[in-house]
Amino acid sequence: MIHGMKFAPRRCFPRWLLVCTLVAALSSVSWADPVSPGPNDRHIALVVSSLVKREHLSRHPLDEEISGRCLKTLLESLDPMKVYFYQSDIDEFSRHKAGLVDSVRKGDITFAYTVFLTFLERIDERVTMVDQILAGPLDFTVDEQMVVDHDLAQYPRTPAEALDRWRKRIKYDLLVLKVDKVKGKEGQEARDKLRRRYHSFARRMHQTNSEELLEIYLNAFTMSFDPHTNYMSPDTLRNFDIAMSLELEGIGASLMSGDDGYTVIKKIIPGGAADKDGRLKVEDKIAAVGQGEDGEMVDVVDMKLNDVVKQIRGKRGTVVRLEIIPVDGTEPKTHAIVREKIKLKDSEARGEVFDAGKKPDGAPYRIGVIELPSFYRDMSGDRRGVPNFKSTTRDVRNILADFTRQGVDAVVLDLRRNGGGALNEAISLTGLFIKDGPVVQVKDADGYVRPYPDPDPGIAWSGPLVVLISKFSASASEILAGAIQDYDRGLIVGDRASHGKGTVQSLMDLGRQLFRINPPPLGALKITMQQFYRPDGESTQKRGVVADIELPSLTTHLDVGEADLDYPIDFDKVAPVSFQRFHDVTPAIRDQLRNLSRQRVQSSKKFQKVVRNIARYKEQKAKKYVTLNEAKFMKERAELNADKETEKALEKQINANNDRIDRDYYLDEALAIAVNYLNIQRHAKAGQGALGAAN
Repeated sequence: MIHGMKFAPRRCFPRWLLVCTLVAALSSVSWADPVSPGPNDRHIALVVSSLVKREHLSRHPLDEEISGRCLKTLLESLDPMKVYFYQSDIDEFSRHKAGLVDSVRKGDITFAYTVFLTFLERIDERVTMVDQILAGPLDFTVDEQMVVDHDLAQYPRTPAEALDRWRKRIKYDLLVLKVDKVKGKEGQEARDKLRRRYHSFARRMHQTNSEELLEIYLNAFTMSFDPHTNYMSPDTLRNFDIAMSLELEGIGASLMSGDDGYTVIKKIIPGGAADKDGRLKVEDKIAAVGQGEDGEMVDVVDMKLNDVVKQIRGKRGTVVRLEIIPVDGTEPKTHAIVREKIKLKDSEARGEVFDAGKKPDGAPYRIGVIELPSFYRDMSGDRRGVPNFKSTTRDVRNILADFTRQGVDAVVLDLRRNGGGALNEAISLTGLFIKDGPVVQVKDADGYVRPYPDPDPGIAWSGPLVVLISKFSASASEILAGAIQDYDRGLIVGDRASHGKGTVQSLMDLGRQLFRINPPPLGALKITMQQFYRPDGESTQKRGVVADIELPSLTTHLDVGEADLDYPIDFDKVAPVSFQRFHDVTPAIRDQLRNLSRQRVQSSKKFQKVVRNIARYKEQKAKKYVTLNEAKFMKERAELNADKETEKALEKQINANNDRIDRDYYLDEALAIAVNYLNIQRHAKAGQGALGAAN
């Protein structure tokens, strides 16, 4: 969570994703490898190193430890499974380790080019191996294994070792494709798919420009202080501003890079230009892009995703033409679409009312559910004094007012995919549920602690409240959940604990740091400058907010929490501040609701399937090696494909259904908890004692 900026946690992706990010290529395409630093790179490196040294919360010196972390982070970002570089490369890079920080401090980033150009050479060497392996026979009946633990993996020392590593990796990839039912005559379709994947991805790596390499290298440096201190290039900063304002100008389609070099339409944004036009479909491939009614069609096959996006974005009212290879396999078509201002509804608060349980008169309880994917705020509109600029608190207040008009009995606030956002929005939104008092405490690098109170003495919703969390609920969402729990204002339900990000970042425009007048676009530094604490003095750092009622969930067991990241700030405490508890939730109520939920979960076939899958997932996750014997591999994957389960869990968090709130078995249990909570309150008011399990 950041002052004026959205928190975007670096995902600690599971091994399955690291395994899939293999690159290799040789092609007739002319490369555009980065040759030397750009004209502004020295200035950017100088100001980044200066700001980190002076402003970072840890006040960690720019010493040999940071140099070692920097090299380790850089190498892991490029070659996490240690399949490209030779050990001799690593030995050579390590000779320069001690001086890395001094070089960055002087604005010298030539080491980044030394490493990256070596990396590209190794990619080209490996593709020859890949093509050789794919052209030959592979025996899937022998008992051999491939290492999947990157800590256990070793860099190859010889070309023969590298070839053997890649032979095993290709066998693994072919087995994965077979599980996914990508097959053809004698497996040729799967082999062709792998060949295209490696060639296409590698072409994009060769297209890395100096701005992108600078971002990679400076992030290796900044993330050596903590996972959330990052350098944003001008392009990354523009994308960030779009994410915070929830607005862009374009066609309204989410894109991704495909295995075969095409840019693929991943999602059509409801209400956008493409949605209204109706001709584009999910999984359509984009082959070329033209500007205006008659501009030249530019081939975008094998073009970097960011560059394709730049071609398609543009001012509203202008025309962009897309040459599409339709998902249904028909002939290529060209569609002209008029760009519009697109509202990014995916991250916007939305509410829906559900019926659940029964009141004494037989009528159902009405439960209002608010899904909140982020704490957004249009910073630019705020600075310019735009009336009713985009604000999370304003949107949620309107939803709560609508719930009140509809006569809802309780509110469920769903923060399961909320990665954080603006600090002021977290504070003001929490204030919608409490009358007054401190919401969060913030400590700076000098140890000064400042409480931030609820800015509005009013309450938008005073009734029963349930807050849903997951391990993806981070930063600003943890401020809200922690305060609600400290005030005994509502129930926290979901994963065992939230993400555990208890630090505050500020966004510093680098152009403005160097030039007071007409600053050039040099990107920005997102830097950790403070740590936040709950009203009771506890930090959420590395621990998160622990749920009052835990529900079985695979995401609890994913390595995506703050403690799973490299070099996180340590947990600590500050003195509690005075605040008035609501006592809406007491230890007795928590215990009673926990027991009732446990009974339902134990009798739920869907939840019990989750419990069984978690056990199998943990068993597979603990393995250091994966078998390459086809019969054994298929038997293991038939029981549970841990990679796919992880992928589905991540996909659900990132790309939730935007049409409506999904009432699945998980939300049904949250609604049942809310109904139990309402019944307990009703019984308590009537002096009827405890609530029976039947309710």
